[in-house]
Amino acid sequence: MCNLYRMTKNADEVAKWFDAVNQMGGANFGAEVYPGYPGAVIESGNLRQMTWGFPLVMKGKSGQPLKPKPVNNARTDKLDSFFWRYSFEQRRCLIPLTAWAEAEGPKGRKTRSWLSLPDSELFACAAVWRESDEWGPAYSMVMTDAAGVAAQVHTRMPVILAPEKYAQWTEGSPDDARTLCRPWEGELSLDRTDQPWSGGASRATLL
Repeated sequence: MCNLYRMTKNADEVAKWFDAVNQMGGANFGAEVYPGYPGAVIESGNLRQMTWGFPLVMKGKSGQPLKPKPVNNARTDKLDSFFWRYSFEQRRCLIPLTAWAEAEGPKGRKTRSWLSLPDSELFACAAVWRESDEWGPAYSMVMTDAAGVAAQVHTRMPVILAPEKYAQWTEGSPDDARTLCRPWEGELSLDRTDQPWSGGASRATLL
């Protein structure tokens, strides 16, 4: 499950990399993105800012509304569920990133392990998005079974897309897109650090 990723390029660089129209203007995003925070996505050929995570409406024991939780990861085997179905069928997008992190170590002393593509400064993961009353446009990262070195740190990993598959994910039929929901077969780099795992990850939800 991915609860933290890194994006170290600015908006103009990302737009140029993906041949997209920069709709963010001069605004940029944080180098590290947590669930519930703004991030950049490529949607319909445009670079846009959205909130990472679909809002999950929560209620207290007395029925009072609680602050929504961001559902930031969508499992590939759950894409036909009501929560994800229409977004998967109608609103697929790309998440530009330079690396994603997983937590390793004993409880209370977990550290960050970063994964990336060894020969690429920037790559894209599959995502879905929708409009929400709570946060406006929101997106969620699509997750599949982990493979390669990613399986050393977690059972799941993002659906990484090769550049020649971007259009198939964003513009293809649901059946075409579904064939891409598989583990990455290329090389991955794993960087285990002593940086403490902290931040907004505890707010994340996987459906």
